[in-house]
Amino acid sequence: MNYFIGADLGTSALKLILTDSNANVINSVTNSYEVHYPAPGWSEQNPEDWWSAFCTGIKELTSNINPDDIKGLSVAGQMHGLVILDDNDNVIRPAILWNDGRTNKETDYLNDVIGKQKLSDCTANIAFAGFTAPKILWLKNNEPENFNKISKIMLPKDYIAYRLTGVHSTDYSDASGMLLLDVKNKCWSKQMLEICDIDESKMPKLFESFEKTSTILPCIANLLGLSENLAVAAGAGDNAAAAIGTATVGDGKCNISLGTSGTIFISSDKFGVDSNNALHSFCHSDGGYHLMACMLSAASCNKWFCDEVLNTNDYAQEQKEISDDMLGKNNVFFLPYLMGERSPINDTNATGMFIGLRPNTTKTDMLLAVLEGVCFAVRDNVEIAKSIGINISRSTVCGGGAKSKLWLKILANVLDIELDVPTVEEGPGLGAAILAMTATGEAQSVEKYAGEHFSCKETITPDNELVKLYNERYEKYSKIYPAVKNLYKEL
Repeated sequence: MNYFIGADLGTSALKLILTDSNANVINSVTNSYEVHYPAPGWSEQNPEDWWSAFCTGIKELTSNINPDDIKGLSVAGQMHGLVILDDNDNVIRPAILWNDGRTNKETDYLNDVIGKQKLSDCTANIAFAGFTAPKILWLKNNEPENFNKISKIMLPKDYIAYRLTGVHSTDYSDASGMLLLDVKNKCWSKQMLEICDIDESKMPKLFESFEKTSTILPCIANLLGLSENLAVAAGAGDNAAAAIGTATVGDGKCNISLGTSGTIFISSDKFGVDSNNALHSFCHSDGGYHLMACMLSAASCNKWFCDEVLNTNDYAQEQKEISDDMLGKNNVFFLPYLMGERSPINDTNATGMFIGLRPNTTKTDMLLAVLEGVCFAVRDNVEIAKSIGINISRSTVCGGGAKSKLWLKILANVLDIELDVPTVEEGPGLGAAILAMTATGEAQSVEKYAGEHFSCKETITPDNELVKLYNERYEKYSKIYPAVKNLYKEL
């Protein structure tokens, strides 16, 4: 039996899984590490902590397996983070993470001075505070001594791969979130590198996610108890890797994640970008492309309302008070912008908001408004996809919010699509393992393998009458943010 290792380098922990050739998870290990907050809005980690968690976890993961039977490995993980090395391959400073908010000045410079149109022409995207290019500019402006030491630039997951192989590499899906990649043509954008004052020699070599970059270094193989013949695939950004596990590969597939944050992930064979760059246009781990919307608050809205307002963590019990005859008839609306919002409005000033409260409004009305508000915000992004000719008739759905049958029913009717609930949800680690299988030839292709091994435990189907009611409510909802947008700036 052949085995494969998939690693998921998350923000709070590294999860390792060992699978067989049929994507059965044989073993898994999770090791956590700290996030450091050296200043308000800053978020950093020590890359050495990632490597330590990886080494410790690998030994535990593979302790009962013949090393020669483990054929491939790849790493998926958190996107956008900035890792920099000097001439001696030493980490220069802690990694600046995806959720770090220090780059507002640099982000505004890129969008307003360089210009959104030029950014889109160069990279198919505009600047967001979490992207890598603004971090590089921040480093140049605020830590010039560190900026001048840079010999290599890499993303978080690629630091692990570099330690394993000695190859300075990244994949197209993860590189797409740097604002340095010409996404359409799959090469580094010379104009963007010039804007950031970075020589292309400092950038990693680009690979498809499923391509073998190298075999593991002999000294590292000996350290970890692995075979020197172990192949390492390029890996993928966390969302692109997770999409493999839900079979969101090939043309026209969609996955919606109702996690702490929310994502709408739409795969495509063809490159595409919406006129306002409201959706991210990235390369996909299957060799194609994808559009992705990222909502900063999704299931966290429900958690906030129940925990902080209702003072309960029994979410299911609170939802039992919402009867079927209440759906589509609520007079209360909620904007789910508790952390500001990324897609599609890109407004850091936006906040959560209730509107429509009356003396007879109940906590149940407000809870229903929270659930509906998240679904309406998902629809905002789906409508943009429709505007560029992408027709979504069904989607897989995952994340903690997907455990609520009520929430899925609302979502299916707000979007008027069928929702497939996966039988097993393993996330980016499983996607990484499948990329390793593809790199070694165990899997013929990412798309074919993912499709054959995906199973659905339930499908939620919309109801025509409820769809009509929610269409009317969405029309009202969609007018609220434009009406208060300028007020947010004042507040």
